[in-house]
Amino acid sequence: MTCQARAHGRGERGSDIVEFGFVVTMLAGLLLAAVVLARGYNVYQSIVRAAREGARMAVLPNCASCGNTYLDPSSGVTEASSLVFADTISPALRAADLDPNAVSNYSESVGWLDAGDTEEQCGATVAFQYPYRLPIPFLPARLSTIEIGASVQMRRENQPQGGTCP
Repeated sequence: MTCQARAHGRGERGSDIVEFGFVVTMLAGLLLAAVVLARGYNVYQSIVRAAREGARMAVLPNCASCGNTYLDPSSGVTEASSLVFADTISPALRAADLDPNAVSNYSESVGWLDAGDTEEQCGATVAFQYPYRLPIPFLPARLSTIEIGASVQMRRENQPQGGTCP
């Protein structure tokens, strides 16, 4: 009986190495997935922060010496929109090691905000999308790129109730 038990045990030689290979492969895959998801969340937080800074700049008066007038991209003045993007959003993206030239569908508007059940508020909305490429090998770029979007609304302070939204 002892000879049969020994003969049966010889067929399992090397099984520990194979099991170790499976476990290490699965753990490395989980670690890689955690890193990719963490970087994706970091990109999302960075573009939301940049959009928030852009909306904040859009609702601020442009100068104290000119009567605290506001920048208004809806009036046809293109400098307002490019000023917000160039002076606020672009540096915020660069600070997070993101390329500002990759931004797509950028929109900025000033008007009545969608406040839900509360009273209407005048403010600015900044929205754009940024591509995040998943580092998955052997996958075409169009399948491994996700467009992450950010949309931020910010109200203007000290606005009169009712009337028009400047």
